[in-house]
Amino acid sequence: MPQLAALDGRFARSARTRHAVVDALLDLLNEGDLSPTAARIAERAGVSLRLVFHHFDDLEAIYSELADRQAERVKPLTVPISVALPLPRRVEEFSAQRGRLLETLSPVRRAAVLMEPFRPALAKRLKHARNQTRAAAIAVFAPELSKLAADERRAATAALDVITSWVAWEQMRRHQGLSETEARGVMATTIRALLAK
Repeated sequence: MPQLAALDGRFARSARTRHAVVDALLDLLNEGDLSPTAARIAERAGVSLRLVFHHFDDLEAIYSELADRQAERVKPLTVPISVALPLPRRVEEFSAQRGRLLETLSPVRRAAVLMEPFRPALAKRLKHARNQTRAAAIAVFAPELSKLAADERRAATAALDVITSWVAWEQMRRHQGLSETEARGVMATTIRALLAK
């Protein structure tokens, strides 16, 4: 039994260290450090650099675990929106929900987009995330999109994907200086103009 207790203690310490490293990276990204070094992550986590690489093969492995943590963190921010609701209500609910999601994702997404060309695992996760958010937008507005002719539907779907994307959110929030409320309003106005016939 003492051996089992020692093993359990080692596993618990290992899990705490991994958690602390990922938390440190998340904190640094949220504070605006878009490319924290392993040394900065170790310092923030309160562990040695050697210990960081004892638990993770490389920085990409840390970012992979961060992506999993981020996905769990934002899951409660998205709930299904009934397509039975009238379009104006769906637009408002979707824009509010998507705005909260994109605002929460922004600090980490900024760093991820910078590293995407150099980290294949991260690029794969970002592609998956983009596909998911695109599919979610299409699902909410499926009744309106289904009434369009094929070419028009393709164009409307592409436009819907753009206006509800993180890239558009970043443009509105960071580059145009809109408040979160204003950015949600622009998203809602654009969706209404796109789909209201």
